[in-house]
Order: sequence, then C-alpha cells, then structure tokens
Amino acid sequence: MPDVHALLSASGAARWLSCTPSARLEEKFQNESSEYAREGTVAHSLAELTTHWVLGENSTEQFKILKGQLLDTKDGAKFYSEDMQEHATDYACFINDKLQEAKQRSSDAFAELEVRVDFSKWVPEGFGTADCIIVADDWLEVIDLKYGKGHRVEAAGNPQMRLYALGALEYYAQLYDIENIRMTIFQPRLSGTQSSDEITIDALLKWAEKTVKPKAKQAFNGKGKFAPSEETCKFCRAKEQCKARYEKNLKLFDEAEDPLLITPEDAGAVLEKAADIKAWLADLEDLVQSTLLSGKPVSGWKIVEGRSNRKFADEEKVAAAMKAAGHDESELYEMKLITLTAMEKAFGKKAVAKVLGNLIIKPAGKPTLALESDKRPAYQPKDAVLAAFDE
Repeated sequence: MPDVHALLSASGAARWLSCTPSARLEEKFQNESSEYAREGTVAHSLAELTTHWVLGENSTEQFKILKGQLLDTKDGAKFYSEDMQEHATDYACFINDKLQEAKQRSSDAFAELEVRVDFSKWVPEGFGTADCIIVADDWLEVIDLKYGKGHRVEAAGNPQMRLYALGALEYYAQLYDIENIRMTIFQPRLSGTQSSDEITIDALLKWAEKTVKPKAKQAFNGKGKFAPSEETCKFCRAKEQCKARYEKNLKLFDEAEDPLLITPEDAGAVLEKAADIKAWLADLEDLVQSTLLSGKPVSGWKIVEGRSNRKFADEEKVAAAMKAAGHDESELYEMKLITLTAMEKAFGKKAVAKVLGNLIIKPAGKPTLALESDKRPAYQPKDAVLAAFDE
C-alpha cells in the first residue's frame, strides 16, 4: 500500500466535494494513522497476497514467504489473526469468481490488483490506488475492499469509486473499447456483504466535468464554502477546531424557540438538525483534554484522576495465599464460556459456524431511534405484526 496521499484523495472525495475548503484546512494538522487504518493496511496487504495466490499468480511457497514477511512487520504481528486470513481468503475467492464471470463474457478478461489510477484530468494532482480492476472487452469493473465493520459502505453514487473508475477508464480506454463500468464494494467483516453500481461512460464523464472538476478546483485552492455535517466532519482532521462546525452547531441553540411545551415534531426537528452535536462535543472534549495533558492550560478546566476499581496485584499469589489460609481452589475460580467473538477469533468464523450451526442465533435488536434516511427497515412492534395477521 502506498504511503503517499493526494491532497484531494479519492477516499476523502465525499468530504472535499461537499466542504471544499476542508482539504487545505486539514493541512494544518498532522496526518496520523489510526489503529483502524493501520489494521486496514495490513488486511489489504494480506488480501492482495492471498488473491495473487488464489488466482495462481504465486505459488503456495511464494505466498508463505511473502505472508511471513508481512507478519514480521510491527503492524503485521500486531493485527494479524486467523480471522483476518479468513476474510482475505473470502475476498480472494470473490475476485476469482468475478474474474471467471468476466471470462465467460470474454476469454481475454483479466484482473489487476493494487492499480494506481490517475484522475488528475479532473482533480488537480489526483491519483489513488484501486484494489482490483477487471477488464473484459467493453466491460470494466472496479472492486474496492472495505475492511471496516462500523457501517456498510454503499457503491451507489460513491464518489471514491467513481474517481477510481475515471482513472481506470483514462488508462484502459486507450487499449479497450470500454462501454460499461461497474463499481463494487466488498466488506468481508459484514458477512461478506457487497454492493454494486453501474454507470455509463457518458454519465461518468458528465459527472466528472460538471461536478468534480469545478469543485476540485475550489478545493485545491482552498476556496468555496464550508459545509459541516455529521458525515462530512467524521474523518476530517480539522473537525475538533473547525470554526465553521463550531458556529454551525452553536447556531442551533440560538435559533431554538423557547415554548412552554413542544410537540414530538418539534423535538424531531431539533434532533435531526443536531445529528452532529454528540460527535462534536466528544471531539471538543478530546481537544481540551489533549491540550491539558500536554501541559497547556484551558480556562475553567483541569485534569483529575478518574474512578478506578480495586484489583489483585498478582492473581497467582492471591490464589496461593487463599489456599494457604485453608480455602479450597474450587471456591476461588469460576468457569465461564468465552464470547462468540472470542471463539471465532480463536478458531475461525467458518469453523465455529460449522460446529455450532443453529446454536448461534441473533436476537432482535432493541428499538433504536434513527433518521428517516436510515436504510434499515422501520421497526414494527410484535403486537402490531400479530394484529396485522388478524385483520
């Protein structure tokens, strides 16, 4: 995986296309990789190695050597697990299935991994790395591996995928008469869920010229209007100190009416407007705390020692002392089944599913408030469902 990142990266396109000045504002902050990003980098590297092996491009011996080299790195040793290998294998098999499907359309179909794509024709200095590109005569498919499990990423209208498609088209259209483009996202940690989107060449190029090009020019020059929102600010490095976000969220309180009573509609309107408030307050807490921990004062605040629970200094010595005092060992220990997550991590998800089968269940989730735009179906209370059958 490359260490160099473009100012207007494909992965950050949803942000800088909406909030154009944010790209230059982020330059004021150090670009530090999170634990999740580092884990994702290891997962992508492992997925690439595994895919080369599954496609028959590397021998088993080569795969073992290269995998060993990956696991010898600091992050490889820290983040690798059998579960990660299982997900990498699922991805590799998915790519292989896609390639075989493409070969039914064209015997000359091929797949390339970790392809550097250049879309600087529309985005100044714009480039990125597509996880996999499959070409079959007039068809081109861009596939992106998402290792995160926080939320499902949709391919439909996804600007990162479209920029990758533009870069891929710019390169492969010189060699092939590309007419159709498909963009697919594969998320193995979300039960292998995937989403795909298709777009015509004309529609993609129109989007690039009418939407991307002018916005990218603004973003590159630090121009345009800030557009803070829950989604836009989520991964922005400037989110803690962004003045536009600060002013937008404070304005919500200034605009609020002060009636004696409010309706549920009033409450819903406030909650919808304030979707970013919780995340913003948490970011402000992080900013103030990190400032204080660095030794700099923040008026009205200080760092104090938090609550903690008592614990044994040395469990083995505790057990020995209690047994010496006449207590039976059976009184000192309790046996408890490890969690399903821990079991899958230790033995592999597929192995556990094979052994336990229908002993693994997923109870209905607790009713939770969500915006109308949420893709999950609306919750129906059990009584309402039963009543519907009685009608």
